[in-house]
Amino acid sequence: MRAPPRPDHPGVAIRATVLLRPRGSLAELTHGRSNGFGALRLLLAAAVVVSHVFPIGWGHPDPLWLWSGRQTDLGKAAVLGFFALSGFMITESARRLPAGRYAWHRLLRIVPGLCGSLLFCAVVLMPALYRWQHGSLDGFWSRPDGPASYLTSLGSTSPNTGWDVSGVIAEGVRRGTNFDLSLNGALWSLKYELLCYLVAGVLAALGLLRRRPVVLLAALALWALIASGATDLPPGVPPAGGPGVALPAAGQLSAHLAANLGLAFLLGAALRLHAERIPVDDALALAAALTTAASLRWGGFAVLGQPALVYLLFWAAARLPQRYRAIGGRNDYSYGVYIYGFPVEQALALVGAARLGPLGFLACALAATAVLAALSWHVVEEPALRLRHRARPQPRPHPVSP
Repeated sequence: MRAPPRPDHPGVAIRATVLLRPRGSLAELTHGRSNGFGALRLLLAAAVVVSHVFPIGWGHPDPLWLWSGRQTDLGKAAVLGFFALSGFMITESARRLPAGRYAWHRLLRIVPGLCGSLLFCAVVLMPALYRWQHGSLDGFWSRPDGPASYLTSLGSTSPNTGWDVSGVIAEGVRRGTNFDLSLNGALWSLKYELLCYLVAGVLAALGLLRRRPVVLLAALALWALIASGATDLPPGVPPAGGPGVALPAAGQLSAHLAANLGLAFLLGAALRLHAERIPVDDALALAAALTTAASLRWGGFAVLGQPALVYLLFWAAARLPQRYRAIGGRNDYSYGVYIYGFPVEQALALVGAARLGPLGFLACALAATAVLAALSWHVVEEPALRLRHRARPQPRPHPVSP
């Protein structure tokens, strides 16, 4: 039997060098559909579901919140990853398509699935829970905070329009079976995502996406603003609070969230524009992982850890084994997991699933969410996306008079 090589043996150094070496550029290793973006998006959506188990079922944030010194939790870190991946993929769409076509594609990706989720919650899930609580549907449809109010508010997280449907959530809080007042608290990020889409579309219309340094300089300027502490929140203020601006359709926008999510989006966009110069390097990925972990534990995540996490995500997209790269290629369930996970967990909490413990609760939540996400994709999202490829009708030529 051959003895294992000593640590100072040349073979060990050769193997370490092979493991930690540049693999090529980001453009080469994420070209076309040969990448892990679909798998990563699905993993990030599942991470959001994991994060929400704790506040919904037991009334406290997930463990990363305290471990990171209240810098972030698993769900918000996953949303940052979503925005970085979106910045990478949306930038190419904004550069390639005319402005109207770009806006149409973005709306088709977001709005039909969102409307399907709102309808399901308002006319299927909440009536079933109301009947379970009261024994009948008497009064459910006619209340001021009923399903009509929820649908017209588009599920916004306004205290008067989006937190509840006919008092179902409030009744669960009163009974002590759940600990979150919002029916679908995951929808808060959609208005920031649409804002980023708008920014990308404006930059493309102005021709600034073809000037590569512009996006990189914008990301550096936003990073400097965050590093200066200008977007920090006072102690005890939730991330959605603090200074911001109120928009007619989107409601209140938090400057803190807009800055951090905008930075993630711009970093993803900058990586797309400079992809042929970005090395996919195992040693850099190891350094990024250590930087992310250290900044989470000892501080500086927004300044140091967030850029490191973005690089780590794109390294993973380029380095995932081939068998995982088909995930999300034909059937993208990640958006459905994101928009259905929270109401599914609320429903489970209301019927007392917390007694199953965190793992049992999570298993039920992931199973039910996966079914709804698959239905959302095949029944709503994918048919809507087919409209992108329909040829626009050509105007009929007018007859020319002699």
